[in-house]
Amino acid sequence: MNMSHFDGFKRADVYAFGLVLWEIARRCNVGGIYEEFQLPFYDLVPSDPTIEEMRKVVCIDKQRPSIPNKWQSCEPLRNVAQIMKECWYANAAARLTALRIKKTLTNLSAFDREKV
Repeated sequence: MNMSHFDGFKRADVYAFGLVLWEIARRCNVGGIYEEFQLPFYDLVPSDPTIEEMRKVVCIDKQRPSIPNKWQSCEPLRNVAQIMKECWYANAAARLTALRIKKTLTNLSAFDREKV
């Protein structure tokens, strides 16, 4: 990441926002099942990973948190999972912008209200 350009920080924040969405989505009720709390990459690194361990998993191996198949059966989680994936693109320039995320979530919220 180029520390002299602010865009790099914004793109890193978008990646981190995708991780926050993943943590929230894991705790949602899908078919009466709640998953227990886990940190992202819990299955790939120790419970207190070093920066180098995280760098290897995320930057070198290009791993991303797993998205459970059951999320596909729930329309809101399926849509949020798509946003997560677009926040986690390896090419930071291809990641969603914060404005695009806001508009997408607003549209999803409006669509959900219309269905009620």
